[in-house]
Amino acid sequence: MKKFTALTIAGSDCSGGAGIQADIKTMTMNGVYAMSAVTALTAQNTTGVRDVMDITPAFLAAQLDAIFTDIYPDGIKIGMVSSAALVDVIAEKLTLYKAKHIVLDPVMVASSGAKLLSDEGIKALCEQLMPLAELVTPNIPEAEFLCGRKIKTQKDMEAAAQTIKEKFGCNVLLKGGHQTGEPNDFLLDKDGSRWFYGERIDNPNTHGTGCTLSSAIAAGLAKGLELEVAVEQAKKYISEALSAMLDLGAGSGPMDHAYWV
Repeated sequence: MKKFTALTIAGSDCSGGAGIQADIKTMTMNGVYAMSAVTALTAQNTTGVRDVMDITPAFLAAQLDAIFTDIYPDGIKIGMVSSAALVDVIAEKLTLYKAKHIVLDPVMVASSGAKLLSDEGIKALCEQLMPLAELVTPNIPEAEFLCGRKIKTQKDMEAAAQTIKEKFGCNVLLKGGHQTGEPNDFLLDKDGSRWFYGERIDNPNTHGTGCTLSSAIAAGLAKGLELEVAVEQAKKYISEALSAMLDLGAGSGPMDHAYWV
């Protein structure tokens, strides 16, 4: 029986709630063999980030070469990429190896609206990685940045997703969790559109939700699921992981990725 594989290209979270640690847990629990290419090392915990050290472009290239020439990934998730030089390497290698089922979580803007990536890095991500992606998963602040206007309503979300899809040539899952009310997400792809309605779970420990959702979708695509089904299953997984009410750390803690073990 074939074992499907998935690769996360992202930063490391030493406390395990987000980044490649969350991605590996998520991919494993969603039935694929998980691999990682690290873009940055972070010293962080549930209370915040203390320090960040970027991987060099040459070492990131070496990681990607090692993976693609031996255990070819059936799906890929891209998360934190902190510089234009690293974006260049990722785009070059994914194109070289004809990578498939790429899910891009465009980590560019914090919930506060503060930019997390330089203008040069954002430009490279938009021009080089978004056109390669099968799906991009922006939150509301990121989608506002990408489409150039404020998003307040569901109609605004639909219009923003259409703008992003037309501008960058990729399917879009616009996440509504940053809005007040229920965390409803809007998917726009080549076959049409669909709302995924969710119930807000009363759990303050939501560290790594974006990483987890995009990784679960990548795992589903790696297994051959249609995009809509992969999103639906990923939403169910993250809801159940939050509902397990894991409570670790002094700040916004992680969810329970292995809630059924």
